[in-house]
Amino acid sequence: MSHTVFIDGEAGTTGLQIRQRLEGRKDLEVVSIDPAKRKDVDARAELLNSVDAVILCLPDDAAKEAVGLISSNSVRVIDASTAYRTASGWTYGFAEMDRDQRAAIASSTRVSNPGCYPTGFIGLVRPLVTAELIPSDWPLTLNAISGYTGGGKGLIAEFEAPAPETSSDAFRIYGLPLQHKHIGEMQAHGGLDHPPLFAPAVGRYAQGMIVEVPLQLWALPGKPRPADLREALAKAYAREAFVEVASAEECTALQKARAGAAGYNADLDPEALNGTNRMKLYVFGNEERQQARLVAVLDNLGKGASGAAVQNLNIMLGLPETAGL
Repeated sequence: MSHTVFIDGEAGTTGLQIRQRLEGRKDLEVVSIDPAKRKDVDARAELLNSVDAVILCLPDDAAKEAVGLISSNSVRVIDASTAYRTASGWTYGFAEMDRDQRAAIASSTRVSNPGCYPTGFIGLVRPLVTAELIPSDWPLTLNAISGYTGGGKGLIAEFEAPAPETSSDAFRIYGLPLQHKHIGEMQAHGGLDHPPLFAPAVGRYAQGMIVEVPLQLWALPGKPRPADLREALAKAYAREAFVEVASAEECTALQKARAGAAGYNADLDPEALNGTNRMKLYVFGNEERQQARLVAVLDNLGKGASGAAVQNLNIMLGLPETAGL
């Protein structure tokens, strides 16, 4: 038996990638609305309530409007916007986040797809908070860079405009008011008492990202070693198909290889996992200085968006979790 799926907003960047990941599957049938009726509220409501699952790839307000049109108790909804990521009654769609999270997703009819930056941050931090290596009230900072597709249609159009209309900067920091919409999500699902200090940036490349959390180990109550952090992460994700923790040997090799005196390294490529639903975590440390840098590499359109949505869809419909991924 195949399940019917409606991607509301399938023409957007995330929607297109979700559809591509679902193409050719025999266990799913992707249905679309007649383009002439796309703005017809009654037609949309009828379709939203007639399928087995809905994936919303819409701006926040439009996503809320779509949810308001769903009256059926059996339709399973995955929302890719930020509208419900900390909302009561919604399950956070990061299956690897906690040992009970996958079961919660499977039993839920309302799942909020995680943001791309929070996926990297929570993936790095939550297991360490759970293991009490990082106190829940610790002041954390994350530095991150994403491809420009994470900025939506406006930024994509700007960065891909033909010369001379296009901008020329190679690197751009943003979120300077310190009120980025991902912060509440990172605090809530990272298990933190206070919002982290978030320093995001965008680069002149399409997709892929690096999320980094620096730590002063000497200041932490238990003064953990870099090895303690890596071992806690490895234990948390030992049986996961999509989250990998680099070995101590790999991290050491990366710290030395091609680095030279300045410490530059070309092997940590933000585009390394593009087109996949994978995320790879690294722990780089200096025992003498008692410092560490936690690093996550993922595709902002993969594990940070469309890949995670398909993974959640599989879990919610009782299908093999890795199907299409």
